[in-house]
Amino acid sequence: MGNTDMFEMIANMYDTPERIQIAKVSSDAIRNFWVETKSKNAIDFGCGTGLVGMNLLNEFKSMLFLDTSQNMINQIKQKITNYNIQNVDTLCFDIEKDSLSDIHADYIFMAQVLLHIHDVKLVLSRLFDALNEGGHLLIVDFNKNEKIVSDIVHNGFYPEELSNIMTEIGYRDIQFKTFYTGSKIFMGHDASMFILDSTKVHR
Repeated sequence: MGNTDMFEMIANMYDTPERIQIAKVSSDAIRNFWVETKSKNAIDFGCGTGLVGMNLLNEFKSMLFLDTSQNMINQIKQKITNYNIQNVDTLCFDIEKDSLSDIHADYIFMAQVLLHIHDVKLVLSRLFDALNEGGHLLIVDFNKNEKIVSDIVHNGFYPEELSNIMTEIGYRDIQFKTFYTGSKIFMGHDASMFILDSTKVHR
């Protein structure tokens, strides 16, 4: 998955006050879309150091922290040990190279992950396959920002365009909204963030 080498280098200094704050508002936004999750399993996809998932651990029966960066996963393992957390597992895995054939979840959430993914449709398709019937994929990311020009990340997304791609894959009941605007939060630029909820509908 994109930019793994960069994340390997910054893993041990990733948890800045700014990132912790963004993770909190992202977690709160994600939580608003849940229904009766105590018996459900979740994946924090592209979890980084687990800032979002750690905020949501108590809402689920179990959670898998998944990232392409082994150093990020090591940071989570340290947190799991420090806080004696029981209901979690970790996996270092690159979904752009292979599919999650033997892993399934009721909820998958990804916060500021999609902008690092080269082949967006491929990854969203593989996540669809990993969802249980009736399961939800929740995406938190930046709205499209034309001021940002980068070779390493997408400059945000139009949720409407994302919805069209996801509908083609099979996601249903797609809804989205902008929930946060911040100063210099996206590569030094002011930016806004959206949350998108989608469902793998029973057939």
